[in-house]
Amino acid sequence: MTRWTVLLAVLALGAACDGAKAPDKSARVQLKKTGAATMEVIPAEGQLPYCLLYTMSEKGVIRQLTLTRENRSIRCDANKPVANTSFRIPVQEGKVRVYVFFSDERVPAGPVAQQLYDLRDKERVTAMDMRLPGRVFVETLEFAPETGEPEMTGGVVGAGGVVTSDGGTGTVGGGGSMVPVEPQDF
Repeated sequence: MTRWTVLLAVLALGAACDGAKAPDKSARVQLKKTGAATMEVIPAEGQLPYCLLYTMSEKGVIRQLTLTRENRSIRCDANKPVANTSFRIPVQEGKVRVYVFFSDERVPAGPVAQQLYDLRDKERVTAMDMRLPGRVFVETLEFAPETGEPEMTGGVVGAGGVVTSDGGTGTVGGGGSMVPVEPQDF
């Protein structure tokens, strides 16, 4: 063999190995802990435009985090928290698996929840396990909530529209009323 043949063979082998590298699993989405039991889910650049978020706890409780009036996937912009919010995970349910479904079209959330329920005993869920339209990627991450200081999840609206803490009791005092948080349309 000539030197050129050997050199070309080595370059071709090197290029094939570089192209065959598996993408970094954490490349699609990142979990950012924002409190003892709260997290943000932040999609990476280049993901499909829509997503659905679910958690499945150690106790088997499945929760849909991206709930809208239409009950469909929402727009998920790169490098921004999904739904521009932090999600609170109940500490009493233990560690959760966070399922992030990226899709190229808006997907109905109900069938995804049912399929997750059907696959609840499976260690790993992939896009091939799901019966969903269009292109879909599934990312599975874990989050372990910790006990910590109670987080304020509401407030009392007093005179003049000033919001004050109610100490987490949910009681109304000082002539105000609790303000429920409405889900956003995306």
